[in-house]
Amino acid sequence: MDARRTRRTMWLAALAAPAMMLVACSGTGDGATGDATSTQKLTLAHSYNEDQPQHRCGAQVLADEVNAAGVGLEVEIFPSSQLGGDADRIASVASGDIDIDIQGASALGAVYEPISVLDAAYAFDDAEHLARFMDSDASDTVVDAFADATGVRTLGAWSAGARQFTANTAIRTPDDLSGLRMRFPGSPQFLMNAKALGAQATEVAYEELYLALQQGTVDGQENPITNIVASNLQEVQDYVSMSSHQLNTNLVIMSDIWNDLNEEQQEALTAATDKAIAEVTACVASDEEEILEEWRTGGNWEVVEDVDRDAFSKQAEEYLSGVLTGDSLTVYEAIRSTSE
Repeated sequence: MDARRTRRTMWLAALAAPAMMLVACSGTGDGATGDATSTQKLTLAHSYNEDQPQHRCGAQVLADEVNAAGVGLEVEIFPSSQLGGDADRIASVASGDIDIDIQGASALGAVYEPISVLDAAYAFDDAEHLARFMDSDASDTVVDAFADATGVRTLGAWSAGARQFTANTAIRTPDDLSGLRMRFPGSPQFLMNAKALGAQATEVAYEELYLALQQGTVDGQENPITNIVASNLQEVQDYVSMSSHQLNTNLVIMSDIWNDLNEEQQEALTAATDKAIAEVTACVASDEEEILEEWRTGGNWEVVEDVDRDAFSKQAEEYLSGVLTGDSLTVYEAIRSTSE
């Protein structure tokens, strides 16, 4: 048994126990696979609520496009972690109990560590850089290796917005983070990002973040704009600093039922995913600009536009190039090679 097959066996065994048994609603339960004269149902799961761009402009667009294609496929969406948390759903995709899932790169890093590098600080310059990387041969370093290690196919990836700092002081340079207790998610890549940016990371559950900021347990945090406004953090922070230090990258992944679909069905899924990627990118940009305009004119807090992103990105690149090794370093270098 080769090393990749061994890794796959190990993590499937670890995750399969809590995974939800979803055969009744999976794509294997309806009609003959690949037969366009019958309707083959595919499940699409994710953890986002129906107001977020990942659902309304991503999952919903993908489903609508496939359902309208007339190729014998019907996609049914299960949002808000209805089919389990991230770890459960990853295992269910690998086992074929969920057909399509939308996952963050760091969550997928639990089963194939190098893919989490897509969430590395300043790995991508912007959403266009992510799209350019995914369309290039350079993405094979992670997409193909992830498929080999897990048996899970990647249909595409989009950015759900860049992450920004908030605090009760402006953050313009890495030095401004000195002495601040900044909340970061607890995944290995996020904690690595904190060190790369010069931040003192404190782990706090997202659900507890507002109270932690209000009570002074932490001094600041980082999140995409849509998350910041959804959590009303402007009520407990004075500054939002536009560092754009990390893209919130989502990947659309699919079980090996892909191999049972006919060419027309595969083309419909690919086209639908491409349409969803474009729609999410536009939705996020529109949502963020509307929110920023309200923040700039509302007076609730100050929007810090003159962040020295070059200083942050240079520091992050020097740090990450030194600590990443093996396949993770290969993925990081492949991403940076597609920067303009």
